[in-house]
Amino acid sequence: MKTLSRYLLIIGLILSLIGCAANSTSSPTAIKSSDDQRALQVLVAFLENLNAGKYDEAALVYGGTYETMKSWNPDIDPGDHSVLLRNACTINGVQCLQIKSLSLEKKVSDTEFVFKVEFLNGDGTLFVLGPCCGGNATDSPPQSVFHLTVMKVDDNKFAVMDMPPYAP
Repeated sequence: MKTLSRYLLIIGLILSLIGCAANSTSSPTAIKSSDDQRALQVLVAFLENLNAGKYDEAALVYGGTYETMKSWNPDIDPGDHSVLLRNACTINGVQCLQIKSLSLEKKVSDTEFVFKVEFLNGDGTLFVLGPCCGGNATDSPPQSVFHLTVMKVDDNKFAVMDMPPYAP
């Protein structure tokens, strides 16, 4: 009886180890899910840093263009990305607001992720971008959902490619 118990115990341990080894290997789905999650984390950190005035940290993960920000701020050193982001949020009309909701809208490729984002006004209400510059709601319907892209630029780095909405 002792031999049978030991035999069953050994078989049970072997099966447990095989199960653990199978679970520890990475499948393509697990890697993709991890990339989705990492892209989301980078976007959340970027938006939260902009909202909190942490422009140095935001600049570290922003990979989009600075051309518009440079044109808005011709007296600022074009290489001073932190100051360009600060001015975009505090002077130029980019809405660096608190996140209301954020979810993956679509995965364009293994390296491109598009997220759907809603923002909150300072008073806690939903941010809605209305018609601009003399337009009307028919020509330019109110918008509360914005799409922001994150790119995987190498195995360990993700970059946010879009700024939050602009409201003149």
